[in-house]
Amino acid sequence: QLDLLWTRKQNVMYNLFDWPTQKHSKLIILAIANTMDLPERIMMNRVASRLVCLSSKYIFSVLHQVKNMMGEEGHLKMLFSFILAYYFTQLIGNVVAALSGDARRCLDICRRATEICEFASQKNTSGIVRMAHITEAIDEMFSSPYINAIRSSSLHEQIFLKAILAEFRRAGVEEATVQQVYHQHVALCRIEGMQSPTVSEIMAVCSRLGACRLLLVESSNKYLHMRVRLNISQDDVMYALKDE
Repeated sequence: QLDLLWTRKQNVMYNLFDWPTQKHSKLIILAIANTMDLPERIMMNRVASRLVCLSSKYIFSVLHQVKNMMGEEGHLKMLFSFILAYYFTQLIGNVVAALSGDARRCLDICRRATEICEFASQKNTSGIVRMAHITEAIDEMFSSPYINAIRSSSLHEQIFLKAILAEFRRAGVEEATVQQVYHQHVALCRIEGMQSPTVSEIMAVCSRLGACRLLLVESSNKYLHMRVRLNISQDDVMYALKDE
């Protein structure tokens, strides 16, 4: 899981992919990640230049191997989902990458689009998955109650969530103290030219987000030293706040 090795200076990933380039090196490094656009999203140029990504031609050859293993009969629905996922990624993968960097979302959307098509086909309509089915699947995936809760939250609650993402990126781990998030929150307020909230106001914001189950807040009397985690994916938070 290459994205879990991310650090602020990216020394770990740089050294990892620099080893095979050394003279007389016989080392080959293979890494995987669920993020569709990992090099563009988080990697510095000096790291990305040492990385060779698998092309779509390789993915297509894998699909043919899957088909040969399954045979022409049986499990055709599963095979169709894989093929649909391939073409979906080819045709509108950039749209999915803009909404969510998680490659697994492509497969989830393809599966849901197939289910929507199957339900529609019971009403004597075409059984072919079309763009309308994919669009409906995307709308369903990115219109969860959690996303709606984020969009209807207060301005400082949204900034607090942005501050959490900023702190996660800075530290390279998906957990932080309220104090660490508070520092990021103050910095974001300064950028936006807003008045920074007090500590008691930040604690109230954190409490409300925890009550909505958007955050997992440590049960403790440590206050600023309490640890918080997101109860939803970072992609969902970014999608919900992308227009804010």
